[in-house]
Amino acid sequence: MTETRVFVGRLAGRGVFDPVGDRIGKVRDLLVVYRPALAPRVVGMIVEIPGKRRVFVPIGRVTSIGAGQVITTGLINVRRFEQRAGETRLIAEMIGREVRYNDGSGPAMIEDVAIERTRSNEWIVSQLFVRRPRVGSGFSRGVAQTVAWGEVHEPQDPGAAQSSELLLQTLLDLRPADLAEALLELPRPRMLEVVGELPDDRVADALEEMTEIDQLAVLGKLDSVRAADVLDRMEPDDAADLIAALPQDTGQELLGLMEPEEAEDVRRLLEYDADTAGGLMNPSPIVLSAESSVAEALAMIRRQDYDPAMAAAVYVTHPPYETPTGEYLGLAHFQRMLRFPPHERLSALLDTEISPVHEQTSAAEVSRRLASYNLVSLPVVDDQRRLVGVVTIDDVLDHLLPDDWRHASDEDHHLGGHGRGGRK
Repeated sequence: MTETRVFVGRLAGRGVFDPVGDRIGKVRDLLVVYRPALAPRVVGMIVEIPGKRRVFVPIGRVTSIGAGQVITTGLINVRRFEQRAGETRLIAEMIGREVRYNDGSGPAMIEDVAIERTRSNEWIVSQLFVRRPRVGSGFSRGVAQTVAWGEVHEPQDPGAAQSSELLLQTLLDLRPADLAEALLELPRPRMLEVVGELPDDRVADALEEMTEIDQLAVLGKLDSVRAADVLDRMEPDDAADLIAALPQDTGQELLGLMEPEEAEDVRRLLEYDADTAGGLMNPSPIVLSAESSVAEALAMIRRQDYDPAMAAAVYVTHPPYETPTGEYLGLAHFQRMLRFPPHERLSALLDTEISPVHEQTSAAEVSRRLASYNLVSLPVVDDQRRLVGVVTIDDVLDHLLPDDWRHASDEDHHLGGHGRGGRK
């Protein structure tokens, strides 16, 4: 069923389809233009199509909004979107602005915006969901209500700053890649303000999904202590790549400010050539003893700080169990562990047929091994057969794909093994 009024907070992320039901992309934002004495008029949507490309879809080509989806005529200009003068983004720019009641009762903050289709088939901003300031010293929030556009006015220019607090609410739950995209879509001053208020772990998530140029731009705007805190929360291999791209003095300063354990992992990675297993690996795999039980291993895998590729297996060694470990013995696959009772010892189900790769093995050979045996990870050992890390399939893909792969369309590039750069 087609909706005649919809709040953009619900519209963000909805799928966009052509008339026959094929998915075109998803809604990222809406554009409006201000009009004297009239409500802002919607001129189009910013739609993300495959290849992470943002394109503009005129509102006249939107035939239906409703039932969790947007239907268009199917005619899409795939030219990359560029915002024009006089256009305002509802999500990135309008939500979070201050408005004042026309009756003089005070200010409020915009938390959501409703657009409505008129009888002439135009879409306009018809209502605002606003919240008044909190009264008193309690923990309760201010009163929220829905008001018509004509009941309030913006005391500042339409281009006035947006409240980063409300924008944060829309960004915090995004996946890392989407968070990075959303940040890079913001005007640079706004992006830096939002980064300043995001938790360190979320900034780290976003940096890991950015190109080196964008990473350096963001990190360069943080003070040294904050930058080190963010690096602490990045995956060690990503942090090593980023530090290697910095001037040597800056990199050494940040390493000195990082947590000693995290800094040590990064320093070890910086010793490797980027085109080797050591340069690709993550030095923090799940390591257990042969006497550990299946139940203990599964409990480790359940921890949220391990991504799926790292949690695909646990690695069994002699003590110590921090890299570099004692002698490497084998690995136990997650799927295989599910077939054994919880009390079973890992020594009974070790896979010893998958040979580890040496830390100096070339990235090309690592890629061939992963592909030949349909693996998602490979253990990496040193000359003493101590486990020093694990190379995962996502590490290899990051190495093979060009630096700008997240922002390029299918025709813009091909696989080339450029690597992420940075290290020697």
